[in-house]
Amino acid sequence: MLPVASERGRARNVRGVRRVGQVMLQATSGAPDALATPAAHFAPLAPARPVPPPRKALPGRPARPARRPRRVTALAAGFLLALVGLGTGVVAPAAPARAAALPGLKEAGRSGDRLTVAVRDAGGPDRTYTLVCRPAGGDHPDAERACATLDRQTRWGKDTFAPVPPDGPCTMQYGGPATARVTGTWAGRPVDARFDRSNGCEIARWDGLVPLLPDLRAGGRRS
Repeated sequence: MLPVASERGRARNVRGVRRVGQVMLQATSGAPDALATPAAHFAPLAPARPVPPPRKALPGRPARPARRPRRVTALAAGFLLALVGLGTGVVAPAAPARAAALPGLKEAGRSGDRLTVAVRDAGGPDRTYTLVCRPAGGDHPDAERACATLDRQTRWGKDTFAPVPPDGPCTMQYGGPATARVTGTWAGRPVDARFDRSNGCEIARWDGLVPLLPDLRAGGRRS
């Protein structure tokens, strides 16, 4: 009985090997098979995202894998839009408000400009004038031109009525015995300046403030 059983077992093994061979042949050739899973049981897959090629390796260094571009999420985009809206809606209007306030500050700083000019020995009777600017006024004989002259010579950080430097070179020129004193407030600063015509520098300083001071040049109009 043992030989008969062995013959039957070998026959079954041969048939099993043949069946496996047929299944493998059908799978490689594309033929339908009863054990194959239907394609309808699976959902269609999305196309794969292309991957950039790897970077070229430098001599002596291994190549690094290419980095995929980062995707900006909807939350990040909304945050950026909120920042842009904040900058255009809150910060921008502050600049015009500041610019609009500058003229008011400037006018407030110049509203107290008032000068008193006392002239002596200028070839006529000694006189004292009062000058007010913005608007021009007072009893000065040429208030508008005097204010315009002072405005042209007023510079930030510079004293309009500064004296002549004591060590500066001046010509030995005499312009007469006339003297003047200007007191008051100009450009928010107190003023107490004295003028004469004792040399070339003092004469030029006097002539630079005409018509605030009387014009004593040859052919000039005297106030």
